[in-house]
Amino acid sequence: MKDTDGKMMQKIDRTALIGERVQLGKNVRVKAGCIIEDDVTIQDDTYIDYHAVIRKGTQLGERSYIGAGCIIGEHSFDPNSESQNAEALSIGTDAVIRSGSVIYGHSVIGEHFQTGHHVTVREHTQIGDHVNVGTLSDIEGYCEIGDYVRMHSNVHIGQKSSIGDYVWIFPYVVLTNDPTPPSNVLKSVTLEPFAVISTCAILLPGVVVEKDSLVVAGAIVTKDVYTGEVVAGNPAKKIADISSIKDKQTGQSVYPWRYTFKRGMPWEYSDFQTFLDMQQK
Repeated sequence: MKDTDGKMMQKIDRTALIGERVQLGKNVRVKAGCIIEDDVTIQDDTYIDYHAVIRKGTQLGERSYIGAGCIIGEHSFDPNSESQNAEALSIGTDAVIRSGSVIYGHSVIGEHFQTGHHVTVREHTQIGDHVNVGTLSDIEGYCEIGDYVRMHSNVHIGQKSSIGDYVWIFPYVVLTNDPTPPSNVLKSVTLEPFAVISTCAILLPGVVVEKDSLVVAGAIVTKDVYTGEVVAGNPAKKIADISSIKDKQTGQSVYPWRYTFKRGMPWEYSDFQTFLDMQQK
């Protein structure tokens, strides 16, 4: 297809299958073997790599990248349902979804979303802007996730988890939700803004980790963690206040981390206090 100036609008491989009522923006590229189902909207400058499947009704924002073999807008299979995607998937601009990932329908994902490889995001999940989810992680649905959340590889987020803005979750962390498994009762884990959950920590059902707290690597968290606490062990217990942690080389305080770390954050080119002042104006 060409625009009024004769320039190419889309580059669609001849083996790609395109459904009805599909809207493709300018400079959309679709590689061999892709399937784009009915009523999909793909905005400008988006790249769909080999053998990706975009399910019915999905909306993809501008400048997105969908890696090889991804399934975007996957069905929540219910043999008794006549409409698998009554509520389709929406993904904002500048997404990077790497190969093998499966993102289910019935969800809304913000701008600048990134995944590693083979990530799963189940249905009814709300995700904010600038969220990264590492390779082999899975978000089990009905979750709420804020802005600028960082999840490293092999993270498991149980159903109905609530994660606030600027939370860090490091590899092999598990957020559980069933107090007496197996049961029909779900008690979600809540992580408040700026919390840090270190490698291999396990958070038991119903736990609340409050703002600016730190869960040490390998901790088994059975009770709420209060603002500014550092907890460690099995079961996890308070071992310090977060303000007491010093950089071993400089001797300076490193927490709250937003005052000492800014890579990838909205205050990257200034500092957190300047950013906060600008937000309050």
